[in-house]
Amino acid sequence: MASLASARRSSYLAYLVPVLSVLVALIIGAIMLVMLDASPAEGAKAMFDGAFGSGEALISTALKATPLLLVGVGITIAFRANVINIGGEGQMVAGGLLSTATALWLGDALPALIMVPLVLIAGIIGGAMWGSVPGALKAYYGVNEILSTIMLNIVAVQLMNYLLRGPMIDPGEIDRGTRIPQTERLPEAADLPLIFGSDRLHIGPLIAILAAIAAYILLWRTPLGYRVRAVGQNPDASKYAGIPVKRTVTLALTMSGAMAGLAGAVLVFGSESHRMVTDGSTAGFTGSAGFNGIVAALFGGLHPLWTIPASFLFGGLLVGGNALQRAVQVPSALILALNGLVVIFVVSTDRYKKLLRERASAAETAAKLAEQENEDPVPAAVGAVEDGPPDRAGPAPDDAGGEQGSGEQ
Repeated sequence: MASLASARRSSYLAYLVPVLSVLVALIIGAIMLVMLDASPAEGAKAMFDGAFGSGEALISTALKATPLLLVGVGITIAFRANVINIGGEGQMVAGGLLSTATALWLGDALPALIMVPLVLIAGIIGGAMWGSVPGALKAYYGVNEILSTIMLNIVAVQLMNYLLRGPMIDPGEIDRGTRIPQTERLPEAADLPLIFGSDRLHIGPLIAILAAIAAYILLWRTPLGYRVRAVGQNPDASKYAGIPVKRTVTLALTMSGAMAGLAGAVLVFGSESHRMVTDGSTAGFTGSAGFNGIVAALFGGLHPLWTIPASFLFGGLLVGGNALQRAVQVPSALILALNGLVVIFVVSTDRYKKLLRERASAAETAAKLAEQENEDPVPAAVGAVEDGPPDRAGPAPDDAGGEQGSGEQ
């Protein structure tokens, strides 16, 4: 019973670790506010109201959380294969570019019922192609996926800058001489449909939630998901069992990139400007969702379903941080520092959370073994052995059979 109680306690603490890490980061942020002669109470109220205090605030939080959730879902898929995807930024750019090119190529020729799925699928394909490259390099050539995904982020931003300043630039920018790196207004048929009578909330959050549910079903209810998790747990045993390890690793990063590419497409066609635009950096297009999505996935325990509330919470922190800055008139650097503190504490406590889960698993196993030992009766033959061996008139049937076999031989 003590072992079982210890297992439950460790399991509960593992779930509390991310929440406590965020609280510690917010406490440090409150201390920083005091040092800037600002009221922490007023700042906390402004942050909560800005993120969850009204319908418009909830819409802003949902829209901010959508790319975080899609990237986070991709991170959980890659993690199950024991690979790390740091290339969400580049994969979002790739998905955004291919979906934008598709919309520009098709123009107004198709209705929204066909156009919207096509541009979203194009985003998925773009992200998948970008994610498959580090997957193949990792699986077939042993290239570290962290390095390759980060390098591909740089390649993606340079490709985006070239296309948005050249072949895909808005012709009006050339005529005006401003040359802002953006496309023309994309076809209205490609705009993500608005829901609940809002003029801002589109179907992007619903798509992200459905993607998280689909990832859970894929990983835990399909043979492909079983192979991905098996390869992540033990690639040597998986190879011995006939699972194509290299192909599975490549596929895991491909699916991870596909989710990020879908996030890029949602950003383009769910934006208020309805065009792809950047300031010359990946963050100018993604809003750093490719990196923040990793934190959301870690906050959700690298589980697709738990990543849903984690993404909305972290999206609320980002939206609420902007409201905090406006309310108490603090420098924008403080908001960046606060977000950085949350990231540092969540990431740094991940190893401690894993340790707690391992302890909980070990304690639960010990409790089950002890319970089985207590339930098993003492064999009756033990007493007979202690009193001495029984009299035997002749060999046992097996012995007799063995002796006869030996004689015949």
